[in-house]
Amino acid sequence: MTHIPRILTFSGSLRSASWNHLVAMTAASGAEAAGADVTPIRLGDHPLPLYDQDLESSEGLPESARKLKQLFREHDGFVIGCPEYNGSLTAALKNCIDWVSRPEEGHPSLDGFKGKVAGLVACSPGRLGGLRGLSHVRTILSGIGVHVIPTQIAVPSVGDLFDDKGIMTDERMKLSLEELGQAVAETARRLRA
Repeated sequence: MTHIPRILTFSGSLRSASWNHLVAMTAASGAEAAGADVTPIRLGDHPLPLYDQDLESSEGLPESARKLKQLFREHDGFVIGCPEYNGSLTAALKNCIDWVSRPEEGHPSLDGFKGKVAGLVACSPGRLGGLRGLSHVRTILSGIGVHVIPTQIAVPSVGDLFDDKGIMTDERMKLSLEELGQAVAETARRLRA
């Protein structure tokens, strides 16, 4: 029986009206069309304190970090919307990665990441579309054992590309994003074969 890949989709933005969330969801629709089971989440629904080893040593992993780690463990891959703040990734995305990467008794090291696959997308109202931050996310994820697919998409002038229902109106960009999502699903399936 063919493995049905499970793909976790989220954005590094905490903003409820996040463009990056919409772009990630558009890409994830390609993973779904390729037969993946897609789980969308919002990091704002999983509030985490700033990573602090003293806090971890004295209190252990916060419950929200445990739940997030379990979600990462249960999935074969990720489609991540990567907002660019000051030329890099957001504090929320880095903090999520930091907590999920922490060891937990009874589980292998980095089991939320190692051997999984990720597709990265970004967007902004500007001309570069959040491109500069993508290389930072790629470096971090690659360093903890994630297979980051080579294709990454930065969507410029994003405010002009969605209708009032959150549907992308630029068919060419939509197709590119869906193809990225499809590649994540297909890579995840091959890695589990």
